[in-house]
Amino acid sequence: MSDSEQYDDDHDGIEDLGPLDDTAGVRIPVGPSGDQAPTEALPYGGDDDEVRRVEAALYARIGEQAPERRLTATRRAVELLGDPHLAYPVIHVTGTNGKTSTARMTESIVRAHGLRTGLMTSPHLVSIRERIVIDGEPIAADRFVENWDDITPILEMTDRELTEKGEQPLTFFEALTVLALACFAEAPVDVAVIEVGMGGEWDSTNVVQSQVAVFTPIAIDHAKQLGSTVAEIARTKSGVIKPSSSVVSSAQTAEALAELERAAELTESTLAVEGGAGSQRGFSVVSDTPAVGGQLVTVQGIAGRYDDLFVPLFGQHQAHNAAVAIAAVESFLGRGTQALDEDVLSEGLAAATSPGRLQPIAQEPTVVVDAAHNPHGARALAEALPVAFPSEHVVGVVGILGDKDARGFVRALKDTVQTFVVTQPPGDRALDADAFARIVVAEVGEDRVVVEPSLEQALQEARDLADEADAEDALVLVAGSIVMVGKVMDLVHAEGGAA
Repeated sequence: MSDSEQYDDDHDGIEDLGPLDDTAGVRIPVGPSGDQAPTEALPYGGDDDEVRRVEAALYARIGEQAPERRLTATRRAVELLGDPHLAYPVIHVTGTNGKTSTARMTESIVRAHGLRTGLMTSPHLVSIRERIVIDGEPIAADRFVENWDDITPILEMTDRELTEKGEQPLTFFEALTVLALACFAEAPVDVAVIEVGMGGEWDSTNVVQSQVAVFTPIAIDHAKQLGSTVAEIARTKSGVIKPSSSVVSSAQTAEALAELERAAELTESTLAVEGGAGSQRGFSVVSDTPAVGGQLVTVQGIAGRYDDLFVPLFGQHQAHNAAVAIAAVESFLGRGTQALDEDVLSEGLAAATSPGRLQPIAQEPTVVVDAAHNPHGARALAEALPVAFPSEHVVGVVGILGDKDARGFVRALKDTVQTFVVTQPPGDRALDADAFARIVVAEVGEDRVVVEPSLEQALQEARDLADEADAEDALVLVAGSIVMVGKVMDLVHAEGGAA
């Protein structure tokens, strides 16, 4: 779950840098023309009162982390709206880590092919409008509000029907899903790339009739809702596979792959797996090389080989996410039988963004944010950070939610982060800073831990520690909670340091 590198946040002057040497003396090539990472299209500066009105109405519903295990409610709402979700084909993305980056790369590649796209991802970093993207941009504030006002009577009607049956009204995520599906129909879009909120089988997004089901790596997360084993979680996620569809999966553990194979067989769907062998259709990352602004990746797809593609995201895991996205688009556009045009593919990947994934947001000292929030994501971050941002001293601003594996998260980072500034994310789901600090101290020792419950003060403390460190390349890493990363990005943007 991670992505980006150490350069000026406006990405100015990258074309003048030429090839660089990393700490191991390896030559790092510069990406192709337009070789800097794209600017992030985040709606900074605050939403207007009308957007905040809609957001408040959504958050007044049952929370995002308390989903109802049902599809009937969302199905009823979209039925009353005239089934807007049937107006366009869908690429449906699920998994545990890497969903958002994979969805964003998939959408960017499809859009490069001249199709008008919709993209639904979650959660958001700065503005709720980031969750509904039309043709590469967060939905305009006026369209977001007008579509909400249009569907509100239907949502209220559905709420009444549910209440009369003794069920809960539509939840936050159910209502948001209905809104996104309606926005895509109203735009209108040619194709929607939709990220599952949680799980798969009973996730509200699963009302769609997807042509392609995409699985990123499956690991244990949200165990209370999804199960305590990888097999249980994979079984729930496999519920997004529709009859006779194309299924694309990253490399999985044996138990997860067995569930996907079973579901594909039952639905008479095709299955392409990263690293697949024998009778399986497969695809793979042939090579990935660090480059200024990202990496150069060679991918053997389902239908063709694509050499030296520039991916403006960092970390080996992002190379694998790119391979999954390519296989997904091959499956969507030609059922995996026709290679993509390499120029169009290059354009699409080079334009991809994934804000909050190994992203630099400030300098002097460098501040990098990453959305890793569980052990699997933290391990990917620990592997990627030294390659993208070689540093002798990393000061980590870490906070985590109470339902996450805090100990596993810290263990994954303890050899990468030298000093931990322990804080807590915004919101009532956050693990108390003192409680988290006790876990961190138990793992790394008291001498490497500073506690600062205020996020703003924690960021400043980390910057001071990085400045004082006996290392010219000391940096600050912020990780542990997507909500916290978004807040830090907003803080830095407000002081004039954001990309």
